Amino acid sequence: MNNIENYDENQIQVLEGLEAVRKRPGMYIGSTGTKGLHHLVYEIVDNAIDEALAEYCTEIKIDLLPDNVIRVHDNGRGIPVGIHPTEKISAATVVFTVLHAGGKFGGSGYKVSGGLHGVGAAVVNALSEWMEVTVFDGNNIHFQRFERGKYKEEMKVIGQTTETGTTISFKPDPLVFEDVTFDYEVLLKRFREQAFLNAGINIVFEDSRDSENIQRERLIYEGGIRQFVEHIHKTKGLDSLTEEIIYISSEMEHATAEIAMQYNDSYNELILSFANNIHTTDGGTHETAFRNALTKTLNEYGKKFNLLKDGDRLVGEDVREGLTAIISVKLEECEFEGQTKGRLGNPEVRPFVEKMLTENLMNYLEENPAVAKSIFEKNIAALQAREAAKKARELTRRKSAMENASLPGKLADCSERDRDLTEIYIVEGDSAGGSAKEGRNRRYQAILSLWGKMLNVEKARLDKVYGNEKLMPVVTALGTGLGEDFNIEKLRYGKVIIMADADVDGSHIRTLLLTFFFRFMRPLITNGNIYIAQPPLFKVYRGKQFKYAFSDTERDKYINELSESGRYKVDVQRYKGLGEMDPEQLWETTMNPETRTMIKIEMEDAVKADEIFTILMGDKVAPRREFIERNAKLVENLDI
Repeated sequence: MNNIENYDENQIQVLEGLEAVRKRPGMYIGSTGTKGLHHLVYEIVDNAIDEALAEYCTEIKIDLLPDNVIRVHDNGRGIPVGIHPTEKISAATVVFTVLHAGGKFGGSGYKVSGGLHGVGAAVVNALSEWMEVTVFDGNNIHFQRFERGKYKEEMKVIGQTTETGTTISFKPDPLVFEDVTFDYEVLLKRFREQAFLNAGINIVFEDSRDSENIQRERLIYEGGIRQFVEHIHKTKGLDSLTEEIIYISSEMEHATAEIAMQYNDSYNELILSFANNIHTTDGGTHETAFRNALTKTLNEYGKKFNLLKDGDRLVGEDVREGLTAIISVKLEECEFEGQTKGRLGNPEVRPFVEKMLTENLMNYLEENPAVAKSIFEKNIAALQAREAAKKARELTRRKSAMENASLPGKLADCSERDRDLTEIYIVEGDSAGGSAKEGRNRRYQAILSLWGKMLNVEKARLDKVYGNEKLMPVVTALGTGLGEDFNIEKLRYGKVIIMADADVDGSHIRTLLLTFFFRFMRPLITNGNIYIAQPPLFKVYRGKQFKYAFSDTERDKYINELSESGRYKVDVQRYKGLGEMDPEQLWETTMNPETRTMIKIEMEDAVKADEIFTILMGDKVAPRREFIERNAKLVENLDI
């Protein structure tokens, strides 16, 4: 254990009082939806992780209890309970009732910490129906209960102990959150990630909400981020290009960095970067340094051993094709850009990581020529595919120019030209397309009919997309271009709506199209332009009265309502496909903005979306079967 200065009440600094958290929770946790709800748990667990980073904690136990109560216990030092010098109450009470109070603002309580802003514990307390804090200081057990951030009794001693640590139990406030039901898989993914990033830490997670089906995971990875890469490849059913994972680490006075990387047989890259255990979704100086150094080193290696032809040069997309990489830096002072801590800004990190990777990777490649050969063959194949895609793109451009950039023949365009007012329905099949064309509002709704089997882009590079008779009409109709030409400003329609039958074939078509958009036109998803139409499964009717049902449960409910509990005969029409509906029905149920139901495709977690598409559209059967069994509802709706 480290011998640093005393961690006591004098290390807890107060920056400002706790105000308005309950009035504006979104300012502190992002939203009052499911994302914000889970963020409460992360704040508390991250504090325990910080204790582990300071080398004072070896185990963190997280229990998901009945009534969606969370209990987090760590065997760290225990939150200081002495009387705070300025607040004149227990320092632990200060931590849970004063915003921006903690041991992470320049005191010596923590050397490395993810909880930079120090709002965590107080915000969780404010947004909980109740919270109970138990501190073990090696002599006494201290306890305090809070209700919606307030307390009636000061922290008091309730027993003796020889142990140290902290236990925090809380129940999210149903008056604040839309739903207080925690998702076990969401929490497990986060805790597993933390265990990978902190080699050797022991995280135990148990869900005992259902006494007949208690789920328990012990997460401990001595291999750290190396095992993270292994886990990603195993989960996605990917074959690694080389047996060994390349692992590089280094440290300087105020920082450490580690990188684990391995190539696989796919065409997609996955680079995850972290700073003080926080996933930097928008990258930053550490990720930029990695990308630059990787490209530079592989080009230098290729020239040194005459593996590159004269004039050839690998670019970033060539060297990252099929690469899985984890970059983790730990710093005394993290400078995050943006409230969400999505991007690391520390300028000193860039030369540190670049030097570390450049020197170590070159040495590794020279000492492992067989591995270097496999990697370079992958890089060269990517370079050749990029050049082929460039030729195909130029051919497509010339063809478009010769045809006067004409729109696809299967497109029935709308008359409105204001993008914000228009939408395009991508419809599978001529019969459904015909109904959609007749039923639509021609002023602002365009229809593009697709036919035949579509290319699975998960198994194809960009050069195979150009000229593809099923996909290029989509690209041409949307107007954005592909690859280097992609420009979301040229998008011709504000909403891009996938409309397919509500059966297995329709689900497959939806997934193929979503995979295409995710892999080659991702800004359409991140910008919120992609939707999935929800056609009804049944028409329930009695005489002139009728209702459309979108599920078996709705069908049974409407049968009961229209039959008036069995007094009248009710008919049910099952729609096997969109083509079975006449234009008026299709308009009324699926296309009329006033009555339709649509799913907006959102991508809060690009990593999870990447995993889903790789599993669903990849070659491996076992991971796909396991995923579908585990996530039947997600696969059915694909609401990413």
